[in-house]
Amino acid sequence: MRRTAGTALAGALAAAGLLAAPAAQSAEPPDGYYADAEGKSGAELKAALHTIISSGVTTLNYDDVWDALKTTDEDPANAANVLLLYSGESRSKDANGGDSGDWNREHTWAKSHGDFGTSPGPGTDIHHLRPTDVTVNSIRGNKDFDNGGEPVDGAPGNLTDDDSFEARDEVKGDVARMIMYMGVRWDGGDGFADLEPNDQVDNGSAPAIGKISVLLQWHEADPVDDVEKNRNDAIFGIQKNRNPFIDHPEWAASVYG
Repeated sequence: MRRTAGTALAGALAAAGLLAAPAAQSAEPPDGYYADAEGKSGAELKAALHTIISSGVTTLNYDDVWDALKTTDEDPANAANVLLLYSGESRSKDANGGDSGDWNREHTWAKSHGDFGTSPGPGTDIHHLRPTDVTVNSIRGNKDFDNGGEPVDGAPGNLTDDDSFEARDEVKGDVARMIMYMGVRWDGGDGFADLEPNDQVDNGSAPAIGKISVLLQWHEADPVDDVEKNRNDAIFGIQKNRNPFIDHPEWAASVYG
């Protein structure tokens, strides 16, 4: 079944001007947003960032996510479409649902890794939710991230095997920074599992996802670009928090190195 915009969130986004295409150039974080993190490193930095990105957040429900992604992942070249994460394809915003040929809501941090489902919380946090082709989403499933495997049908440049998924080069860093964000944002203090990246695959239902050593390599190999910065700004307009590893890529090594 296909869904169309029409929730209360859509009205709010329109009123705020957030249903328009993202700006071509990203704005900086608000003055002082990261003030409490300055001069910190390691566990102290991670704790400070958790407090910053957990404060004053607007929590979405799972239906709201449809409309949010139509804003955060809008194709800058075609306002009627969204860009799909793994394939890079531009597809109609109205082609969202669960049928073959549709796009759906990919949990980059697989929701089974911590069993958090789709109730408001980590399962509706749009920092790690991305439009993906239904079939490609199914192929990725709940696999951890690692290098290697066989080509993914419908998503050139991505590879997969029995227990891992390798994103295409153009979004490797995006994937890494989404995973690192989740490990900082969701630390067990909100009634959900304490999510933490580790350095293994086949994590199953444990609140962990790997491999952090590979994700750090992806973070360095695929630096933050304007598309990712603009998405961070759009999310800040909707959800009222930011991904610190987009704003300050240098913090990844301090928190996870």
